[in-house]
Amino acid sequence: MCGYPPGKCINKYSGVHALWMRLMSDKTVQCISPVDGALYAERPLASKDDIARACRAARAAQAGWRSLSVTGRGEYCTRAVDALLGMADTIVPELAWQMGRPIAYGQGELNGLEERARHMIAIAGDALADIVPEPKPGFTRYIAREPLGIVFTIAPWNYPFLTAVNSIIPALMAGNAVLLKHARQTLLVGERFAQGFEAAGLPEGLFHNLILSHGQTGELISGGHVDMVCFTGSVPGGAAMEKAATGQFIPIGLELGGKDPAYVRADAALGNAVENLVDGAFFNSGQSCCGVERIYVHEDLFDDFVRGFVELTRHYVLGDPLDEATTLGPMVNGEAADFVRSQIDAAVRAGATAHIDESTFGKNKAGTPYLAPQVLTGVDHKMAVMREESFGPVVGIMSVRGDEEAIALMNDSPFGLTASIWTQDENAAATIAGQVNTGTVYMNRCDYLDPALAWTGIGDSGRGCTLSKVGYEHLTRPKSFHFRVDMGA
Repeated sequence: MCGYPPGKCINKYSGVHALWMRLMSDKTVQCISPVDGALYAERPLASKDDIARACRAARAAQAGWRSLSVTGRGEYCTRAVDALLGMADTIVPELAWQMGRPIAYGQGELNGLEERARHMIAIAGDALADIVPEPKPGFTRYIAREPLGIVFTIAPWNYPFLTAVNSIIPALMAGNAVLLKHARQTLLVGERFAQGFEAAGLPEGLFHNLILSHGQTGELISGGHVDMVCFTGSVPGGAAMEKAATGQFIPIGLELGGKDPAYVRADAALGNAVENLVDGAFFNSGQSCCGVERIYVHEDLFDDFVRGFVELTRHYVLGDPLDEATTLGPMVNGEAADFVRSQIDAAVRAGATAHIDESTFGKNKAGTPYLAPQVLTGVDHKMAVMREESFGPVVGIMSVRGDEEAIALMNDSPFGLTASIWTQDENAAATIAGQVNTGTVYMNRCDYLDPALAWTGIGDSGRGCTLSKVGYEHLTRPKSFHFRVDMGA
């Protein structure tokens, strides 16, 4: 911690001093709060010796940890989850200061962390059990799932606990040690994980929170110090991970971008679709890899859908995320918000209609992270707002004539993370889902990760898998045991 109570340390470096401190980025990592643009937290970068010690300690600790039973590992991980949940009163405002999410929703991230962690702990015994083929006289045969060694988790700022827990808890449950490098915007999250594991009594050396630059991150991977990389971030970031791992022959899990579509069929429950898709588009200020960024609505429902969508969007309250009344906080920084503004402006110049009067959202101001939500119609796939990831509070809505046109438009994207279908006909949804190129297809819901299901993407949305029993396959390697026990066989 910075030595100040949550929300207070931003005042330590203001004005000229804050500007000077920002120039120290070659030695430190800084979190600049989107709430007011001031320095919220700062940490020194790990030294080469720090990194080397962490890797040695992790390697040594993992050798003993892998021999502990799955039940024993689960006891440690469960205590760590309990400890993190016990920090809620501190974590919720910290999240608001670090990345701008309103405190009204901060507990939701911890609830999601708990759901995912406890599920992955509960299924570990079954997921990691030996695979025994049909009996063969005279032989003992089975496939064991062995840990990889050291798993390197590189986590983003937008859902800083949820994205990290997807690999941290399962990696430990699978018998691995974990190194965590968290985003500079959410520096304190890594420390909270470390505190949780310390409170749980996790054996020393098994978990390390490292403050690293991009260069140090690449060197840690390219130097052969880790046995797997779990990265969540941008498409260019994923490419950098692959480049760093060239020649290391280690698995790399990549959860990258999204331009997730929704299709509202003519038989959809209109009110349910409107309510859930507004939330799916604008929750977390649209800063979600699986947020809804484009919507295709059957022409019979189009006008009513747009009318209801716009009306509900106007009820958002853009403001200070530490205010309980705020339902839409700032984006992560002014540059990200201005990128979305540029997409909106370009679409309008190309003929799109913007339905939200941004002046009614008092905090909205160019150059700041505070951006009003926007709903666009009259859009097409020639526009960047319908093709490129926005990662902000804007959504384009198009009218379609039916399933065939909707499927073609949903698949007209380099991304393939999730898609949602809004209909009362499950058979129709299943038929459409089978033709949509994404890792997850929803019916009558969106923007949610079920830990019992595989979380994965295709194309520019990445590769690999987290969560579910399948997720454990990516954190272990199979080892076959083929024993001939009857020499007469």
